[in-house]
Formats: sequence, C-alpha cells, structure tokens
Amino acid sequence: MQQETLNFFDKVYAVAKLIPHGRVTSYGAIAKYLGAAKSARMVGYAMNGSSGKDVPAHRVVNRKGLLTGKHHFDGTNLMQQLLESEGVEVVENQIQNFEALFWDPAMEL
Repeated sequence: MQQETLNFFDKVYAVAKLIPHGRVTSYGAIAKYLGAAKSARMVGYAMNGSSGKDVPAHRVVNRKGLLTGKHHFDGTNLMQQLLESEGVEVVENQIQNFEALFWDPAMEL
C-alpha cells in the first residue's frame, strides 16, 4: 500500500508541474485525469506533502476555486500571494474568473 501511495503522489506531482503559470486546476481534475476520480482528497494529501519537490501546489484549489489548502503554506497568505504574483486575482480566498483560468489536464494533456 505504501508503495502504491508513493507512486500515486509522484503521478500527482508530475501533473501539477505541468500547470501553466497564471492558471489553476482542482484536486478532482488531477484525480480524474489519473483515473482515480474519487481520489481528490488523496491529491490534496499529495499537495500537502509536496514541500521541497518543486511542485506549484499553490495552483491546485478546490472545485469551486477556493484556496482550501492555504493553511498548509508558510505565512498567512502565501498561497494567495503566489497566485497573485502570477496575475491570478483572489478575493476572500476565492479565485476570480475561475472558469477562464481553469486548466483541465484531461483537456490539455
């Protein structure tokens, strides 16, 4: 089981590294792309453990565009600051113009 989890996390990281600058995707979209549609929470766990792996975890949000993973970033608003540095507008933890910025790996890869 441990080895399967690590392999899944590595696949999640590989997809997350492809998210373009200034775009966002969801935990569920990555899970679905990897053939594990009901594993959005596992994608979240992977993002939580991605520190030091050069993974743009700040570009992965929930299906409604909310910054639900922000408490896993150092600093109060680091996730939001990273997104805003890429031109993504965030108001009250919500990505603005989410549909236009959404990057779906199933469509893009």
